[in-house]
Amino acid sequence: MDTREIRGERAGDDGPGAAGGPRHEPGAAGGPRHGRHERHERPGGAGTVPDAPAGAAGGRGLRAAGGLLLAAMVAAQVASGLRPGDLRLTSAVVVLLAAAALAFAGAAHTPRRAFAAFAAAVAVGYAAEWAGTRTGLPFGEYRYTGLLWPHPGGVPLVVALAWGGMGLAAHAVARRAVPGSRPVRLLVGAAALTAWDLFLDPQMVRLGLWTWAEQGPYRGVPLSDFAGWLLVSLLVVAVIDRVAGPARAGTGLVVLYTVMAAMETLGFAAVFRPPDPLVATVGGVAMGAFALLAWRRPWRA
Repeated sequence: MDTREIRGERAGDDGPGAAGGPRHEPGAAGGPRHGRHERHERPGGAGTVPDAPAGAAGGRGLRAAGGLLLAAMVAAQVASGLRPGDLRLTSAVVVLLAAAALAFAGAAHTPRRAFAAFAAAVAVGYAAEWAGTRTGLPFGEYRYTGLLWPHPGGVPLVVALAWGGMGLAAHAVARRAVPGSRPVRLLVGAAALTAWDLFLDPQMVRLGLWTWAEQGPYRGVPLSDFAGWLLVSLLVVAVIDRVAGPARAGTGLVVLYTVMAAMETLGFAAVFRPPDPLVATVGGVAMGAFALLAWRRPWRA
């Protein structure tokens, strides 16, 4: 193997033992070319320094925080599955998901870039939901029942946070799976994020959190919803890719995506009452395929 390729791949790893993260690519969207860095002023105005990813100590701290938040999210998911009527647990899962994603993204990029990318994704998701509840585009005609709170403008805040948190995770999956081609990476990221909705929509309809004007073929969800999700997901992943810039794929974010796939599959297969083998199979295969695509790259020290 060419030694330059080895050095390039190691430079993109997310810490010791991480699964071969993508190499820095010349001209990658949203970031500097290799060898040229965005610069900011030193304190006091004396010179400039590169805007690099979080340092070793800071990165370890953020990854540790992300791991703790992820564990708390799993605990909340278990409790929510056992007590589906307690919507506080449903909201807690989303908040912990978003917080874990932010921590992992901060370790992979920088805290500033991670927060900016998350905020941009939340804004895109909120705008799409706001338009969707008023025009029926791009998802189809639906409405929120008001059970999730707060809901500024009629859109629950946790829904917008979910777009941001899982958007970061899906982007990391795509960046690890398809490190070279930006257009293909964006499409893979959009599809990975849409795969999550194969679980999300049936679950939220089951809980009575939103309703569709017309019943669709997939547990009451119309096919237009998934077409709309693919479009909005493409925008979400594109803004994350642009704002976050070229950096490591973020192993923690891929773990988050994988854990979400496993927990949703388990929930529909065995925890929810009544269980739903169809959703467990369809969603599990879809999200599992993207998770496997991301993990297929060999681990490197």
